[in-house]
Amino acid sequence: MKRNILIHPDPRLKKVCAPVADISDELRKLADDMLETMYDAPGVGLAAPQIGVLDRLIVLDCIKEEGEAPRPLIMFNPEVIASSDETNVYEEGCLSIPEQFAEVTRPKVVDVTWIDQDGNLKQETFDGLWATCVQHEIDHLNGKLFIDYLKPLKRQMITRKMQKLKREQARA
Repeated sequence: MKRNILIHPDPRLKKVCAPVADISDELRKLADDMLETMYDAPGVGLAAPQIGVLDRLIVLDCIKEEGEAPRPLIMFNPEVIASSDETNVYEEGCLSIPEQFAEVTRPKVVDVTWIDQDGNLKQETFDGLWATCVQHEIDHLNGKLFIDYLKPLKRQMITRKMQKLKREQARA
């Protein structure tokens, strides 16, 4: 089931999420809903707080090449355990900040641990877009948005655009 994506500014997007203690059928269903919502948006990642759920859960799939099989990842309690000194700059966007993009510098390679939907502990090294995406989504779990990396003036400008968008949506 597709969920509604919260638009910045929303206080839920600035909250630190609680760790998931137990992977229930309800949480597996939530993860499936999040994947459906992300693909429909379309996006390459989505964090639970973006749909108003304050649990440490993210989904991502950075496969964008035509004809390549999708690789949906569901991560409960994801954590970056190591990151490279080498950095990458990507023009990031966010489903909670529609049609706004800015360059963000992050570690190029990260090692991440998480629990999958079957309760198994996983670890993987991510590089390039995957590394950027997983870091962006984990930031959401810590109440941080990509615009928090920007200079104050640019951040304020984007926030004002989002406030205007929300007013227009409320009137529609």
